[in-house]
Amino acid sequence: MHFQKLPYNERAARANRVVEDATNRAVRGVDKVLGQMHLGGRAAEYDDEHYEFLGGPSDSMRRKHYDRSLHLLWKAEQMLPWSTFHDATDDERALMEMAEKAMRDDEKVQRDRITSAEFRALLNREYTPDQKRAIVAILSAIGHGEAYAWLVSASMLPEVKSTGAKAAVTMQVMEEAKHFVVLRELVQAFEVEVPRLQVWEYLILESSLKARGLDRFFGMNVLIETIALSIFGLLADKPGLEVLRLFHLDESRHTALPYNYTKEFPLTRWDRRNPVRRLRRLQMVLPALPFVMRMEPELCELGIEPFDFAGSVMRKVMTLADRAGFDLPTSSASLARFFNEVFNGYCRATRDGHVWKDFMRAETTNGVETSAVEREIFGAAS
Repeated sequence: MHFQKLPYNERAARANRVVEDATNRAVRGVDKVLGQMHLGGRAAEYDDEHYEFLGGPSDSMRRKHYDRSLHLLWKAEQMLPWSTFHDATDDERALMEMAEKAMRDDEKVQRDRITSAEFRALLNREYTPDQKRAIVAILSAIGHGEAYAWLVSASMLPEVKSTGAKAAVTMQVMEEAKHFVVLRELVQAFEVEVPRLQVWEYLILESSLKARGLDRFFGMNVLIETIALSIFGLLADKPGLEVLRLFHLDESRHTALPYNYTKEFPLTRWDRRNPVRRLRRLQMVLPALPFVMRMEPELCELGIEPFDFAGSVMRKVMTLADRAGFDLPTSSASLARFFNEVFNGYCRATRDGHVWKDFMRAETTNGVETSAVEREIFGAAS
């Protein structure tokens, strides 16, 4: 392409460059001093000289989390066609139409049934009113948690270093937003009253949001997301809840993020061993014990042993915490014994003829796909 070059005053242009360069050095010098004195300075941890965030590119983390999340990004319109969501692109809708044309007649009947308002009728057929209330109580508990995870993940963007890590956290913000709004509509489809956030969960969520620095990774990705992963793995094989397999897959990436991050940017010895921070991490975890006890009627309504579920969650939380370097006041083995004694003590006090059980070895994730995902994350610990 041809451009008609226009003349300009080279002397003025040179003066502009000199003024800009001097001002730049002065402003950045002041910001550097203020930052070193902890009095302000530059807020963005961004290296504009190298076109990267501080910490470097971290392309391996970007590929593991950002690229993979985009590849696995699912659309509510496709997975919950009965819902009010219309988030598919024109190309995706065209593929859906082509797939429908290739269906057999019996497959089209099934498709029509699921895409109609009869989804609620399906829930009414499959579940009693008490079962519906139990499912809503369990799903809404993690639904409230998704609201906090959305807020916490957004607050983590300034905390992580490198372009890849910020891309990974950005994708988590997007997925938490999707989880909250989609799960909310799924819960409302049961047409029973949605319970408020119970106080034990409130304490977990609030302490995670208020945690300092990377300890928010512990509260959100290690603790909250592991509870979510376990709930989705518990219910994803139930009628009408198959979409929870996709939630479960998202959560598996979220729980892996702290380990992948601290592998590149390890916690300092002080961050790991600081007795105050170790105690605060334990304080985040402990309300999970009365939370499960409070959920006992709902879990039992669905044939789920509450303390098998609790033991499975706690084992996974401790595994992830150890891997990422989030030390607790005592060893994982000591905590496992403590949790087992608490669970068995409660059962002895509330159940006739209770026989001691190692709840920490239990596994409550159902289904081939979800179990395979968790084996990949937790390995022998699962």
